[in-house]
Amino acid sequence: MNNKKNYEQYMTRFLQENAKINLISKNEEKFLWEKHVYDSLSLELFFEKTGVNATGKKLLDIGTGGGFPAVPLAIKYPQLQVTALDSIRKKLAAIDNICRDIGLLNLNTLCERAENLNDKYDIITSRAVATLDKISAYALPLLRKGGYFVAYKSKKVEEEIDSAKPVIKRLGGEIIDIIEYTLPLDEVYKRNLVVIKKK
Repeated sequence: MNNKKNYEQYMTRFLQENAKINLISKNEEKFLWEKHVYDSLSLELFFEKTGVNATGKKLLDIGTGGGFPAVPLAIKYPQLQVTALDSIRKKLAAIDNICRDIGLLNLNTLCERAENLNDKYDIITSRAVATLDKISAYALPLLRKGGYFVAYKSKKVEEEIDSAKPVIKRLGGEIIDIIEYTLPLDEVYKRNLVVIKKK
């Protein structure tokens, strides 16, 4: 994972915006790096395992909220074109402010609902938005053939996968990997990346 120092300017600006609008709860602020930035950057594991090259790829982050994983990924992969999608305009305005102030040029925000989009993307991410069946129904139609949907999920992932399999299959997707990792916290905090490929 990237050195925390690289992200300090971003995290400082994030906390300034968070004081004005609730992007994450005040209790979570002390875990901004561990639970939000580090977690977002775990997509590195997907790139390593699949061998996908980020250069020139279009990534859509559905339900970006406070900008996770969109902003940390745009910082880490300047060669990636990132679209942060959310239906709450004031959260996107905060992300725009942060990106402008830290000079992040490869991210744009979009205030819209996923079902209204027509573009196709190479990679789609979603973190803490909805159950896997629901979010797959939004993501898979927006993926180009051969593209990947990576859902950030907690340890209860198996139940969600079972109920999502019919939806994923119907929309031409296939679960090709579940990448488990832990967050750098004192307690064991297991997370998973569910990797779905569009056939």
